[in-house]
Amino acid sequence: MANILSCNLGSYRGHLDAAYEHLPTIGVKHVEFGLPGADDIPALMARLQSHGLAATTVIAGADIAGDGYADEWESICARATALGVKVVFTSVLAGENPREAVYARLRAAGDVAAKHGIRIAMETHPDLMTNGTVATETLAAVDHPNVGMNFDTANILYYNEGTTTVAELEKVAPHVVSVHLKDSAGLYKAWNFPTLGQGIVDFPRVFETLNGIGFYGPFTMELEGIEGQRFTAEEACADVAASVAYLRSIAEFE
Repeated sequence: MANILSCNLGSYRGHLDAAYEHLPTIGVKHVEFGLPGADDIPALMARLQSHGLAATTVIAGADIAGDGYADEWESICARATALGVKVVFTSVLAGENPREAVYARLRAAGDVAAKHGIRIAMETHPDLMTNGTVATETLAAVDHPNVGMNFDTANILYYNEGTTTVAELEKVAPHVVSVHLKDSAGLYKAWNFPTLGQGIVDFPRVFETLNGIGFYGPFTMELEGIEGQRFTAEEACADVAASVAYLRSIAEFE
């Protein structure tokens, strides 16, 4: 079975026009971006369709400290559905909020998502999804089939020391509902995310692990580069193209 390959439009370092033009030329048909307002969806859908693209995941957030968290997800899911999206990426920081209240709010959000046929993908961020162990504990506490993990292959190394991407993935793989493909120089808390295939992330084993349990995507490239790096539109296109070429050399994609 072929994997679904997508690209976070931020990978083009602000050169959005180039992204829309370039992705179809390298065979990438799926994209990820921030969830737009309802009024902006028709124009965005038209733009995507004109380039043969479709949204596979969107990025959204809500206030986990508020009692209206689930209500916010009603709007999020309605807009995601209008875009044809089935996975919504979000980052959640519990902070000083009581964990049981956070879990309950996430569970309620999961109920909302389920009504829309959507899965919530929580990003690999502290303090709820810091690594495979923490994420597994969080998701066991939330205990909702529509709330899972967005596994970021480089964030695991950015936020943790003494482990590997694959070691953490193996702990949490059954809970993964989306993946951010990002390479890493392997330096703790260092913004050093090179072109895919040029860092230390063992991408072949990432695909082997997830394909082995029946997960085939979405796998979304999130190319964030190296701190201080600036790309022209041409350089951004070249970086994305090189990453796609590498991925196609190690796995099968639609």
